Amino acid sequence: MELTLLGTGAPEGLPRPDCPCAACATALGEHARAATALLVDGTLLLDLTPGAALAAARAGHSLGGVRQVLLSHPHDGPAVEVPAGLPQPGRVPDGRELALLTGHRVRAVPMDAPGTGYAVTGPDGQRLLYLPPGAAPAGLDVNGDPAYDMVLADVVGRPDALAKLRAVGAVGPATDVIAVHLDHDVPPGAELRRRLAAAGARAVPDGATLDVGVYEDVPDVPRRTLVLGGARSGKSVEAERRLEAFPDVVYVATGGCRNGDHEWASRVHVHRERRPGSWRTTETCDLVPLLDADGPPLLIDCLSLWLTDAMDSVNAWDDAEWSGGGERALRARVAELTSAVRRTRRTVVAVSNEVGSGIVPATASGRRYRDELGRLNAGFGAECEHLLLVVAGQSLVLRG
Repeated sequence: MELTLLGTGAPEGLPRPDCPCAACATALGEHARAATALLVDGTLLLDLTPGAALAAARAGHSLGGVRQVLLSHPHDGPAVEVPAGLPQPGRVPDGRELALLTGHRVRAVPMDAPGTGYAVTGPDGQRLLYLPPGAAPAGLDVNGDPAYDMVLADVVGRPDALAKLRAVGAVGPATDVIAVHLDHDVPPGAELRRRLAAAGARAVPDGATLDVGVYEDVPDVPRRTLVLGGARSGKSVEAERRLEAFPDVVYVATGGCRNGDHEWASRVHVHRERRPGSWRTTETCDLVPLLDADGPPLLIDCLSLWLTDAMDSVNAWDDAEWSGGGERALRARVAELTSAVRRTRRTVVAVSNEVGSGIVPATASGRRYRDELGRLNAGFGAECEHLLLVVAGQSLVLRG
């Protein structure tokens, strides 16, 4: 089954008309994208967009053989003119299946937002799933079917759609996940590629022709990632973003509840409201058993609070205790943690503060904490495939 992407952008295209934002200002040349439309084997058109005939011609195809045009989402604005010779666009009712004379079968998948997803099975059995912008499946029944060969979805706008598909096995390790409906939420180029790779997805340029079911080099999702950053840098948001396309994430909160601290309670509330509802929260500093156990991905937030707890446990703040054995005990705890990170089989994203570039603490205990956190970050980061530094909300890739 051959698929040509006549466009890969949001319904308004990229750049958006008259939008002055930085992403639109840089979405030029190869980064410009027309509204998403898919041509399947030259016979099925999913979403009719302005200029579809010209886009097909530029890609070396014609719409002359199209026998069915299906719309996946409401089209705002003036009605799109139907090129001569094309059938009138329509929608398939949710749950219904349409059989084409060409041997293709199209099943309408209900969404949790206005629109319809389409599961297309080719004459030779290849399977693709196309989801509309801003939508995720509303209840999935895969009936024991294998994973789709290809999924095209709004990965940036609705990463939870991928999480739902992965949870039921509709997206597997070999599924080629293509990001479509790309808008100005993420700057085009390297940042977009990095965000998509973290979700196990990729983007292709307008006009690309893909063979469904032919193995592609699907981006490897890093198994261990350390996200560093200063206060309010956006490091926790970046860490959460790296796992929001995966189901059953365990959020490991190392800070405790701090009864009576209203500022801390407010921070915890903001974090909880930001997380997907399917994630589970565990409040603990006992990280080694979690890393040694099998299970879903872990998001550890954060190592700096884990270190505070570890230093409390050996009374590292007292000079006499520190020199009398506290230092050795703490280093043993850190070595135990980094060893667990090295041998873990789970996907792990950890957050930590980068404090070594600021003001030198005025107290010996403050300097001790700064130094030990630097050592912990270096040791933990040495065991991670990906290492990021977040500055002013922007992620700098240090490794991976």
